[in-house]
Amino acid sequence: MIAFVLASASPSRLRILEQAGVDPLVRHPQVDEDAVHAALPAGTPHVRVVEELARAKAEDVLHREGAQLAEDARAAGADTLIVVGCDSMLLVDGHLEGKPHTYERALERWHRMRGRHGVLLTGHALIVADLTGETSYAVTFSDADTSDTTVHFGAPSDSDLDVYLRTGEPLECAGAFTIESLGGWFIDRIDGDPSSVIGLSLPLLRRLLQSAGIHAHRVWRPELRG
Repeated sequence: MIAFVLASASPSRLRILEQAGVDPLVRHPQVDEDAVHAALPAGTPHVRVVEELARAKAEDVLHREGAQLAEDARAAGADTLIVVGCDSMLLVDGHLEGKPHTYERALERWHRMRGRHGVLLTGHALIVADLTGETSYAVTFSDADTSDTTVHFGAPSDSDLDVYLRTGEPLECAGAFTIESLGGWFIDRIDGDPSSVIGLSLPLLRRLLQSAGIHAHRVWRPELRG
């Protein structure tokens, strides 16, 4: 049995997993994303940036809560613990854009983005730990990879943009947009994996699990596995 931990505060990522048959334990990482990004060497490849941010989140949760998570998982009959962390940033004009946090910053970004396209990079980190040994847990696998999806932005009117941003919906989202909620009105199309734009790529997670020797169905709810 596998205990699945999602190292993310994102309701969208949780919803993707739940709809895909996974009931993860949710733990919120305590990571200063801006500080992690700033600490990376100048010229770090864009995909490496989002992978390092995703890795920082997964490692933070494991380091702070791993012992308790392992104890609880073992008590529930699990022999394996996995922790998944993700991070998304929008690549526009050669620059990575994270969460805008404020109306003003989001508005400035939309003025540059509308009618154009950008590439959403979503880093995924997977840590696998064995629970059968004498120690609390032993990490047996750790890797990260990135999904990239091209997003073609519409050209919302100034009025639509003002109302949308004032809802606050996109202020804590990479690139200052959403696709699954109100923001869907203003995205013309995407080229790539839709789940990655929402925050977690199921195909990429499947490939990471396979690299760790884990079939995807092993993290599904028991009733789905037959």
